[in-house]
Amino acid sequence: MFVSEALRFDTELQGYSTQPSPHIVVGITHPQTCLTLTGRLRALREAGFRVTLVSSPGELLGRTAAREGVDAIAIPMQRGIAPVADIVSLARLWWLLLRLRPDMTEFSTPKAGLLGTLAAMFCGVPRRVYMLRGLKLETCTGFKRLILLAAERLASACAHVVLCNSHSLRAEALALGVAPAAKLLLLGEGSSNGVDVERFSPGPSDVRDRLGLPRGVPVLGFVGRLTRDKGLPELIEAFDTILKAEQEAHLLLVGWFDTSEDALSASLRTRIESHPHIHCTGFVADTAPYYRAMDVMVLPSWREGFPNVVLEAAATGIPVVTTISTGSRDSVVPEVTGLLIPPGYPEAISEAVLKLLRNPERRRRMGQAARAWVLENFANECVLGLITALYKSMLEPSAQGNEARSPRALAPAQR
Repeated sequence: MFVSEALRFDTELQGYSTQPSPHIVVGITHPQTCLTLTGRLRALREAGFRVTLVSSPGELLGRTAAREGVDAIAIPMQRGIAPVADIVSLARLWWLLLRLRPDMTEFSTPKAGLLGTLAAMFCGVPRRVYMLRGLKLETCTGFKRLILLAAERLASACAHVVLCNSHSLRAEALALGVAPAAKLLLLGEGSSNGVDVERFSPGPSDVRDRLGLPRGVPVLGFVGRLTRDKGLPELIEAFDTILKAEQEAHLLLVGWFDTSEDALSASLRTRIESHPHIHCTGFVADTAPYYRAMDVMVLPSWREGFPNVVLEAAATGIPVVTTISTGSRDSVVPEVTGLLIPPGYPEAISEAVLKLLRNPERRRRMGQAARAWVLENFANECVLGLITALYKSMLEPSAQGNEARSPRALAPAQR
C-alpha cells in the first residue's frame, strides 16, 4: 500500500520543482477544519506563495482548494489516539514532504500538528510553524490529558514558531509549558483568519421565512459543531428555562452533529431533533444569512482557540453570550459587545440571554459596538496581512540560520 501511495504522490507532484515561488504546505487533520481556512490560503497565494493543502480525504478538501486556488493532497489521519494508523500517517507525511521539499510548513489541529511537524523536522524543512488553534487537553483528565500535553509539547519542540490564536490561548500554553515564551507568538489581537466584514454584515435575511418563524419572535442562535465541548448540553437545558419565560422563543442550531470524541449522546440528539422550537440546519456553506436571523448568538464553549463564529456574529451586528473559557473570553468586550459567563452553568446562559432579550435597546447598542470592534481589529485583510508579512519575513536571508529560530525578530506584532 505504501509503495502504491508513493507512486501516486510522484504522479501528483510532477512539475512542482520547476516553479520558482516559495512553497508552503498547510496541513490539518480533518477536512472540516477547511472552514477556518477561508481566505487564508488565497492570501498566501496572492502574497507569492505556492500553497499545498493537506488533510484527510473529504469533499471539503477539494472544494476548499478549488475555491482558494491552491493544490490539495489527501493523507488519511485519525483524530483520536491510534498508534498504528498514526505511524502510517507519519510515514506518508514524511514521504510527501521529502518529495515536495517545501520552504515552509504550517500544521495545525492536534494530530496533524504533531505528525506534520515531526515529519517536517525529519525532512529538514527550514521553516516550521505550528498553528495552535486550541488545546483539546483542557477538557480531558488523567492519562489522556498527559498524553495530549506531551503531544503539544513535542509538536511545539519540532516547530520554529508556535503561532497562537488568542491572548488567553498563548497564556494557557505558556502556563502549561507547551513552549517557551520566545516561541509563542500572537499577531495583532489574535484570530487566524479575521472576518470578511462585507459578507458578514447587517442586512435582510430570508431564513426566518424559510423556517416558518414569525418576524417578531425571539431567535437564539448557535453556530458550530454540535458537541459536548461546545456546551450543547448546557445550552439545551438553558433553552428549556428560557422557553418558560419567552414562550415564543426559538433556537437555531447552525451546524452538524459531529462524531468526534465529544459527540452528543444519542438521547440528547433525539431530544434536539424532536423539539418543536429547535431548528437544526446541518452543515451550511454560507452562514451569513443565519446570523442575520438571530437576536442573540450563544457559544457556551468549554474551550476555544479564538472562535471565528463570535467574530462573524459581531460583524453582523449581533450581541454574543459566550464563556470565560480560553479563547472565548477574547472574542467579546464584556458588557460592550456581549456577555461573558462561566462554562457549564445552564442557569448562567438563561439569565444572560433573558437580560438581552428583554432589552432590545441594549441589544442594538451591543450589536453596533460589536461590528465597530470587528472592523477596527479583525477585518480579514488586516489579520491575513499580518500572517503573510510574518511568513514572508521568515523567508528573508536575514532570517536564515539562528535567526530563523528567533520569533521575536520575525514578529514585531507579538503581544
